[in-house]
Amino acid sequence: MKILERKSLLLFSLLLSFSGLTLAERIKDIASIEGVRTNQLVGYGLVVGLDKSGDKTQFTGQTLRSMLGRLGLTLPPGVDPKAKNIAAVAIQADLPAFAKPGQQIDVTVSSIGDAKSLRGGTLLMSPLKGADGQVYAIAQGSLVVSGLSAAGKDGSSVTVNNPSVGRIPSGATVERIVNAPFTESNSLTFNLHAADFTTASRMAESINKVLGPNTAKPLDATSVKVSAPLDSGQKVIFASMVENMEVLPDDAPARIIVNSRTGTVVINSKVRVQPAAVTHGSLTVTISENPQVSQPNALSGGQTVVTPKSDVKVEEEKNHMFVFNPGVSLDEIVKSVNNVGAAPSDLVAILEALKSAGALRAELIVI
Repeated sequence: MKILERKSLLLFSLLLSFSGLTLAERIKDIASIEGVRTNQLVGYGLVVGLDKSGDKTQFTGQTLRSMLGRLGLTLPPGVDPKAKNIAAVAIQADLPAFAKPGQQIDVTVSSIGDAKSLRGGTLLMSPLKGADGQVYAIAQGSLVVSGLSAAGKDGSSVTVNNPSVGRIPSGATVERIVNAPFTESNSLTFNLHAADFTTASRMAESINKVLGPNTAKPLDATSVKVSAPLDSGQKVIFASMVENMEVLPDDAPARIIVNSRTGTVVINSKVRVQPAAVTHGSLTVTISENPQVSQPNALSGGQTVVTPKSDVKVEEEKNHMFVFNPGVSLDEIVKSVNNVGAAPSDLVAILEALKSAGALRAELIVI
């Protein structure tokens, strides 16, 4: 088992060693144009046609009564339509930038009641609203549900994936345009996905080399403002040209990410360690109970009793101490950990100890 752990950790170090090779990237891969963004839409509706796997909640019946009233059918007062083939659902979708009326977008439908499954259901016409309360799309169509569930009369059940969530490809039709500031000014602002002063400065320099001095100006660690034509057609061509320019992003700060739930550790190439000596071993204490029966002699008048007896065994791994030299790199860190036979999970404890000792020159983030 330890051999497999050493091999996996060694492979992990080899893969991370390539992170030091920084290549130029297109601006469109590291930044986005300000104002060109998606907008979230949300709605509420009914899914019908279920195979007795619908809701039993009261608001589902109220929704059905309201829908039938809009269609001209009035239910008698006090009648609760407890249909098992309907389900109340929440609908969500992302409206892309520059989406025009008549275009179609995908929607996700999720049960908000106690419906067991949405498989085989059909969403009835439901409006999707934005944060401003305006209707921007109308959703309707048959659901595609990847999950399923089955139950027996004895109470046993089997569930695969999540049967209470489904999707409708191209299930919503856009009805309203979202105004974007793309055509309203004579400049474009590019926002970096990861804020960095050096990368923003390099982006402005790359643009100015191609388009001329003072065309681009870094505003802060995230934004670079670029002068652009006012005509919308020319601005589209201009934006396309800028997006395909290449920039050499700066390396990220020295950082170690530790996922405490999965034991995953990611170390970037800028991590350095100051001189430190480390030894790591595990202490195992095993306690086993072996109760003994005490049997009295015949005709002695005594009683049979059980006396407890505990066996305690302590084992400690005898691992060697290793030393980090000044400014040691990522490859040497992983190699040293491999030499003492530490597993990837043990690496977390070593890194936390180095950080506490002030020998780790990196930001340690535990998620």
